[in-house]
Amino acid sequence: MTGPQASYLETLAQQAGEEPPKGLNKSEASRAIDELRQKTQ
Repeated sequence: MTGPQASYLETLAQQAGEEPPKGLNKSEASRAIDELRQKTQ
C-alpha cells in the first residue's frame, strides 16, 4: 500500500474504533478504505 493509503487507513480505523490493517497491497488497502468509510459514515 502507498504511504497516503496507510495514513488514511490509520485515521479511518481510529474513527471506527478498530486497529488499522497492516501489510496490505494497494488493492486490498483500497477495499479496506471503502469498508472503513462505510463504518464511519
